[in-house]
Amino acid sequence: MSVPGLIDFRVEKVKIEETAGRPPALGEALDGARMSRLHKRIWLLAAMGILLDGFDFFIIGVANPLISQDFSVTPAQKGLVSAAAIVGATFGAGVLGPLGDRFGRSRIFRIDLWLFVVFSVFCALAWDIWSLIAFRFVLGVAIGLDYPIAAGYLAEILPTRNRGRWLVSAFSLQAAGILLGAVVAVVILVLLPAIGSWRLMLAFGVLPALWIIWLRRNVPESPRWLAQNGHPDEAARVAQALTGRAVRVSDADRERHERPPEGLKAFLQPQLFARKWIRRTVFTAVPWFLMDIATYGVGIFTPTLLAALALGGANATFIADDIVSTAGTALLDVFLVVGFVLAIFLVDRVGRVPLQLSGFAVMTVALSLLGLAGLLTGGAEAHLWLIVLGFALFNTFMNMGPNATTFVLPAEVFPSEMRAAGHGFATGCGKLGAALGTFLFPVLLAVIGESALLFGIAGICAVALVITYLFRMEPRGRSLDELSGAEAAAVAPRITPP
Repeated sequence: MSVPGLIDFRVEKVKIEETAGRPPALGEALDGARMSRLHKRIWLLAAMGILLDGFDFFIIGVANPLISQDFSVTPAQKGLVSAAAIVGATFGAGVLGPLGDRFGRSRIFRIDLWLFVVFSVFCALAWDIWSLIAFRFVLGVAIGLDYPIAAGYLAEILPTRNRGRWLVSAFSLQAAGILLGAVVAVVILVLLPAIGSWRLMLAFGVLPALWIIWLRRNVPESPRWLAQNGHPDEAARVAQALTGRAVRVSDADRERHERPPEGLKAFLQPQLFARKWIRRTVFTAVPWFLMDIATYGVGIFTPTLLAALALGGANATFIADDIVSTAGTALLDVFLVVGFVLAIFLVDRVGRVPLQLSGFAVMTVALSLLGLAGLLTGGAEAHLWLIVLGFALFNTFMNMGPNATTFVLPAEVFPSEMRAAGHGFATGCGKLGAALGTFLFPVLLAVIGESALLFGIAGICAVALVITYLFRMEPRGRSLDELSGAEAAAVAPRITPP
C-alpha cells in the first residue's frame, strides 16, 4: 500500500524562491513559514507512530479477558499483562528518548518501529503468561521511544502560529488507533468467537507498523538539530525545502543552552532538574503522570467497567459479554474523537493551559458521576444514562484537555538540545502513571469495588489540576527561540489570550 508522493523527501530538487537582501535565519524562517506539502508529509509519518500506541492501548483491553481465560491468570497477572507494555514505554521514552538529542531525530525515527513489529509477532506466539509479559515489555519500549522523537521533530519544523494545532492533530491519531483497535477486535470476535482469538488481535498491529516503516525510510533530519550539531549546509537545505525560501544558519541557530551530558548522565538527564529548568520539568511531567493513571486505568478497563456496571446480562456467555462490552466501548470512544476535534480547534485560540485546567476539572466531575451511579438506588443498571454521560464527559474533556496538552507542552518548552530528553522524561512519567493505573486497577477493582475506585481516580485528577495551575507556562503564540531561552522560565504565564 502506498500514498503517491508521500516519500519524496529529496531536498535538492526543491525549487527555492529568490529573495531580495539577506536571507532570514533558519529559526526565524521555520517559525514564520506556511505549512508546505513537506511539512504535512512529515507530520503524517510522525502521527502514524502514535496511531500504533492507540491501537495497542485499546486492543489489550479487549484481549485481556480472553488472555485471562486462556492462561487462567490471577488479578495481579492480569494487571501485569496490561502494564508490561506501558512499563516498557516508560523505559523507552525516559531512558532511550535522549538518543534523539544525541544521534538525531530521523535516525531513531526510522528504526524504533522494527522492535514493535518483531515483538508483536512474539506476543502472538507467547506460550505462557510470563513470556507474554516479557514480550509486551519490549514492544512498549518501541512505543515509548517514538513519542519524544515524533513530538520533538514536529515542534522543531512547525510554524509558530499553528504549531499547537498540528501537534494536537498528530496526537489525535491515537484516537484513530483506538477506533482501529475497536473495529479489529469486534470483527475478530464475531468471526472467530474463541478464547485464542486474542493472538490475532495482538498480531494485527504488524500490518500498519510495516507500512509506516516503509514510508519513513527517506525522512529528512530536523534542521534545528542539524544546525546545532555541525551540519549547517544540510540544515539550510532541509529548511529551504520546508519553507520554500533561502535561509541562513545564524550563530543563534547553532547555539546550545545546555552542554550535552556524557556517559550515564546522557540517559539520566540531570540538567532537567537544574534550577532554570525544574519548573518546566515539574509542569510537563507531574500532570502527565497523574493524568495517565486515570486515562489508562479507565481507558483500558472500560470494557470491564461496562460489563461490571451496566452491560452484563445474567444469561450472557463469556464471549457474548466481551462482544457487547467491546461494542459499547467503541461507541463511547467516539467521544475521544470529539475531544480531539475540540482541542485542534481551541489549542491555538485559547491556549494549552486553559484547556488542561478545564479538562482536569471536568474529568474529576465525570469520574465522580460514574462512581455515584453504582451507589444510587437500583444500582448502575438502573442509571445507564448517568454512566453514558460520565464516560462521554470523561472521554471528551480528557482529549480536549490534558491528554492532548501534556503531549504538546514538553515539545515546546524545552530547548532543542534537550527537547527529546525533556519530552522523553515527561512521557516516561506519564507511562509510569499509566503502568500504575493498569496494574492497580484490576486489583483495586476486585478489592474495593467500582465506585470507591472511581472516586479515588477523580481525586487524582483534582490534584493534577492544582499542579497545572501552580507551575503553569503558556507557550501559545511564542516562537521556539523565545521559549528556549533560560530567561523564559521566569516569564509570567499567559493563562488567557492577550
